[in-house]
Amino acid sequence: MRRHREKHRTGRIAWLRAAVLGANDGILSTASLMIGVAAAESGASNVLIAGVAGLVAGAMSMGAGEYVSVYSQADSERAELALESWELENDPTGEHRELTEIYVMRGLDRDLANTVADQLMKHDALQAHARDELGLSDTTAARPLQAAAASATSFATGALLPLLAAWLAPDGYLAVGVVGVSLLALLGLGALSARLGGASMLRGATRIGFWGAAAMAATSAVGALFGIA
Repeated sequence: MRRHREKHRTGRIAWLRAAVLGANDGILSTASLMIGVAAAESGASNVLIAGVAGLVAGAMSMGAGEYVSVYSQADSERAELALESWELENDPTGEHRELTEIYVMRGLDRDLANTVADQLMKHDALQAHARDELGLSDTTAARPLQAAAASATSFATGALLPLLAAWLAPDGYLAVGVVGVSLLALLGLGALSARLGGASMLRGATRIGFWGAAAMAATSAVGALFGIA
């Protein structure tokens, strides 16, 4: 018999979110910072120093922020599982009834729902309640270290692009090079993340490109204003 294999994307949710967010912030925040400094009529060396500082500070901030956020989620999940474990130990009949009602609400007749709840609770009661009552599973479980590493690494990787563009740009074209490379990178990132998530690549690229251009324009205006002052 030929086995039917389906490819689902739910396993990518945790790391994909952190990686895309990190890369997007790395490109956009570093490029915007450098363009703002350049618009203030600072020299190329000052622009590069600002970019490197932005890369280091941003990567550390993204990693730490993602770790704290996801660790809080993991704490909440552990607390919910602990409560569910206590309820299973102290009121197994009530928990069985609760699981049966969940399956009835999902479309099973009551006798079948009762049988399914009985079988699943005999197999692994906590897992059954975690999945069907709390919506928790190993696939979507919070992983703080994984999320922090993905976020910090992707931020640093994204931030390298505008830095390399500024370093390699000919004299007088630093800002143009940073803007061009950063916008192309943002469009590609938007299309790639949409593709991995099963969404429209054009819509993903357009959305991230628009907001990226707006952010760089805003910081350029601020830099020019202070440069004139």
